[in-house]
Amino acid sequence: MLIRPLAQSSEQNGEDLVIDAPARASGIAPEEKQQTRTPSLYRVLLVNDDFTPMDFVILILQRFFQKPADEATKIMLEVHQKGAGICGIFSHEVAETKVHIVNTFAKSHRFPLKCTMEKAE
Repeated sequence: MLIRPLAQSSEQNGEDLVIDAPARASGIAPEEKQQTRTPSLYRVLLVNDDFTPMDFVILILQRFFQKPADEATKIMLEVHQKGAGICGIFSHEVAETKVHIVNTFAKSHRFPLKCTMEKAE
């Protein structure tokens, strides 16, 4: 095996050799890549009560969660029969915003409907 100095081999290949001498001399290690994690997801739920009309729940599901009428009706029945229903799964910030908007909207229409969020597992 023949060993040539770097300067000769780069000249022979016609390539420019770039050496970062200051970085080597300072002993600074190259930056490590940071690991990124996917953000946690949260379920947004509607909780049943005895006063909010079913049509109002369907309206909320269509307006704030973009559910088609048949899916909104299915979720509304789940809320009515099981006590709660999942409206969607979102990042923390989006879920928090949707909960606030729905609760504010229900309160402005004088309905006790509650919207909550919980961490999805």
